[in-house]
Amino acid sequence: MTALVRPPLLLAGLLLALAVLPLPEFWITLANYIGLSAIVALGLVLLTGIGGMTSFGQAAFVGIGAYTSAYLNLRYGCSPWLGLVAGLALTGATALALGAITMRLSGHYLPLGTIAWGLSLFYLFGNLEFLGKYDGLNGIAPIAIGPWSLQSGRAICGLIWVVVLGAALALRHLLDSRSGRAMRALNGSALMAESMAVDTARLRIVCFVLAALLASMSGWLYAHMQRAVNPTPFGLNAGIEYLFMAVIGGAGQVGGALLGAAVLTILKDRLQSMLPALLGSSGNYEVIVFGVLMVVMLQHARDGLWPLLQRALQRWVPPHAIRQPGTGSVAPALPQRLPAAPGTLLMQVDQLGKRFGGLVAVDGISLSLHAGEILGLIGPNGAGKSTLFNLLSGVIASERGEVSLLFDGRLQRIERLPSRQIARRGLSRSFQQVRLLPGMSVLDNVALGAHSRGQRGVVAAMCRTNRREEASLFALAHSQLERVGLGAQMYQDAGSLALGQQRLLEIARALCSDPTVLLLDEPAAGLRHHEKRALAALLRTLRDDGMGILLVEHDMEFVMQLTDRLVVMEFGRCIAAGTPAQVQADPAVLQAYLGAID
Repeated sequence: MTALVRPPLLLAGLLLALAVLPLPEFWITLANYIGLSAIVALGLVLLTGIGGMTSFGQAAFVGIGAYTSAYLNLRYGCSPWLGLVAGLALTGATALALGAITMRLSGHYLPLGTIAWGLSLFYLFGNLEFLGKYDGLNGIAPIAIGPWSLQSGRAICGLIWVVVLGAALALRHLLDSRSGRAMRALNGSALMAESMAVDTARLRIVCFVLAALLASMSGWLYAHMQRAVNPTPFGLNAGIEYLFMAVIGGAGQVGGALLGAAVLTILKDRLQSMLPALLGSSGNYEVIVFGVLMVVMLQHARDGLWPLLQRALQRWVPPHAIRQPGTGSVAPALPQRLPAAPGTLLMQVDQLGKRFGGLVAVDGISLSLHAGEILGLIGPNGAGKSTLFNLLSGVIASERGEVSLLFDGRLQRIERLPSRQIARRGLSRSFQQVRLLPGMSVLDNVALGAHSRGQRGVVAAMCRTNRREEASLFALAHSQLERVGLGAQMYQDAGSLALGQQRLLEIARALCSDPTVLLLDEPAAGLRHHEKRALAALLRTLRDDGMGILLVEHDMEFVMQLTDRLVVMEFGRCIAAGTPAQVQADPAVLQAYLGAID
């Protein structure tokens, strides 16, 4: 949730005051380099800390911004502001092309890929004749704002920190939005996000491009501050330092970028000044000491220094006020699907099959689900129930068979669609292993389920023109939490809830997408008796409202009292179907499942 008082922005504002205070020139120079590094680190907070994508190549994007503006200024006499536009355009196009390739990688291949193109761009800068090769370009014009020329470090300091302040504010707005919640899900919860209608592949590229644009902006400022550029500041070492800044400050925190940039810049300067006096001028001892200090720091502050600073400040600074969900006056109701008439066929499954190597997980399953019906799916562990759920929701692709879902008034086949498109057609689900974002509030987690019901994108979020839509999404999330009995916990971290409450949270999240078909994978697991009764009452209400519910559950008493029909699976096949009474009397079911429990 958004804090009314933002310490990162307060810190940036204090540093911005350096431009007008009568401070020594050395301090101004140090503040300039901290600001330039902080802009790049802010992009890495989004890319690495939030999106979970490690990049060692951001310095190359700094170089693109610097060289583009420098070349246009020296070769064609273009103003620095035109150079900024051209640098951002070229950086964006380059990042889009590289991101389309690199962001498909995962694991250790992703950082290796960023190292590869980072080195390629570095050597490209040093080998192009028109860029001056390794000597670079000199005599770049300073930035001018009207009649004022920002020639000195003190003059440009204010502009640098205005950019830092604006970037931090825009990033904070983005992370507190519909798009920001989806971005947070990229780091370890992409499968869940896809099931909530999030296009994770597109969002990864968006994060990559935004981080590159911030780096390019830093390069533009650097070029016109230094009045000269060469390839040295844009190599792999600089890329590693930028990543260190984000991680040490706190990779998932906006304030961490500012703090990390300040700590590393000041630490490097102090080591370069002190160590030669202590150990002699021969040898780069500062690199060794710097590496040791970084290892010690990461051992004792794995989440970075910013969380430690926040905890220390809590003694003097009261907790931040939390934004309340919108009321009816500012939160217009979101459009809803018209409920289907009772008995309408919502989903039809015909001969669905899936195998993993020699294991047949789902073997020719057929079933139907109607509006106003709760269909139970039971069977022993390993019978293929969760695999069937994954096939129906598009998490994995089927090998044979058909799945049709009622959408726009007619049954449409969905077995070849990705899960995000199936979710937009009205199918939502929970998971056997709870999939939440534990560091986010309960309310934010549930609001993620309403992703498909919003339209405003990244630019609107950064400019804060999405307030009415956000109010509507939070109002919806609030109402669904009250519906499942978690209204009192909506501002707690989702990871602090008990397992049963987390399952209820998943149901509230699924309901936010306004589904016509709801797939629930063991929703009663971990619930106490009175919580199961409340859940059963909620599911009956949803059924009476015209929703179709497919339910997997091992609690036989819960299933038998709640469901209208049952399908029994064993070894991927359907061995019985009918009413609960019919299934209970079926000899094959008694032998395969119910008898084993007795």
